[in-house]
Amino acid sequence: MEKENPTKRSRLSYLLEGIIYVVLIVFCVYVVPNYIIQRTVVSGDSMQDTLQNGESLLVDKLSYRFVDPKRYDIIIFYPKGREVDEYYVKRIYGLPGETIQIKENDIFINGEKIDDPYAKDGMTQLGIAEEPYTLGDDEYFVLGDHRSVSVDSRYLPSMMEEGPGPVKFKNIAGKVILRIWPLSKFGKP
Repeated sequence: MEKENPTKRSRLSYLLEGIIYVVLIVFCVYVVPNYIIQRTVVSGDSMQDTLQNGESLLVDKLSYRFVDPKRYDIIIFYPKGREVDEYYVKRIYGLPGETIQIKENDIFINGEKIDDPYAKDGMTQLGIAEEPYTLGDDEYFVLGDHRSVSVDSRYLPSMMEEGPGPVKFKNIAGKVILRIWPLSKFGKP
């Protein structure tokens, strides 16, 4: 009687191993960047001095499924809805249901002045926030740190300078968690 070689593998074990590799590749190539974490590149100057044009970022696309966005989070969102493959990067100032108003360069939430440690420069236009503006139950008010060049929630899509207006939660792609390039600035933005 002939003994079976213990190093000899069956066709089934090769097939199962191949299936595992295919599943891992699909997970890494499709699931991770679409639903968990994504690399993106800053395009434009609206977030200076915090973020510079050309810097690479990692965006957490999962955590907002479990926790709500917070004031001062830097987010990536789709200003024209997820159907249009264009995104902006801005900082959250106003949360759902809050009333926001900008007087000169001061930001007021529900009538109280809040800290604004991230502004690079002053605002030349106050847009919809010149008067008290109340956000909807699923809306966020975002501003760029470089206010004089930022197209943000101050501008409604129907205004002369087309903007995103308040950002609906469904259009938030994720939270910026890490700057990965250039290496000299590696870390949390």
